[in-house]
Amino acid sequence: MGSSVSPRQLVLALDHAESFAREDFLRGPSNAAALSLIERWPDWPDRIVALVGPEGSGKSHLAAIWAEAAGARVLAAKLLEHGDLPASLATGALVLEDLEFAGLDERALFHLINLAREEGAFVLITSRSPLPTFPVAIRDLASRLRALPSVPLSAPDDVLLRALIVKLAADRQLAVDEPLVNYLANRIERSFTGARAAVARLDEEAMRQHRPVTRALAAELFR
Repeated sequence: MGSSVSPRQLVLALDHAESFAREDFLRGPSNAAALSLIERWPDWPDRIVALVGPEGSGKSHLAAIWAEAAGARVLAAKLLEHGDLPASLATGALVLEDLEFAGLDERALFHLINLAREEGAFVLITSRSPLPTFPVAIRDLASRLRALPSVPLSAPDDVLLRALIVKLAADRQLAVDEPLVNYLANRIERSFTGARAAVARLDEEAMRQHRPVTRALAAELFR
């Protein structure tokens, strides 16, 4: 006899894929300068620029918006040493995601920057750390990193975090009131990632318990 699957289990199994569309990006003081940079491309201060900010500040979303507009390929920085750099720059635009000093192949990065300069390609780098702080051994690479323009992003402020919670709830067809939103905003990690995880947890627990999404439920989950 085949096992049955309840409607609740089917709902829990749905993949609430994150949208990286421009209309789904919420602007606030913490990301306004970075969004402005993306929207004014190709009018950039340099063909190679960096977005720098903590995890969950919106760097990947902005990079995805730019990649769509510029026809850019995307290369994870951890794969830099294994990548085919000429192929990565084939469209004339590249996103180099999550560049950090730990595990960095300095020669590969140096080669990428030089090749991009030679070909006049645009490169958008995302990183949690300011690039001039990388203690690289190659002097010419250090000077290139110091010269790259960068735009900082910070954690969402209160207004943006509340707006983000409301939007994420609406994406899941959840009705949330102000007391619930305020309660969450004061207790979760102040980031896009933290808000997304909190709303997902609320949604899944509400379905598991067959309860509405309320401040009382949030108080049980986020004391």
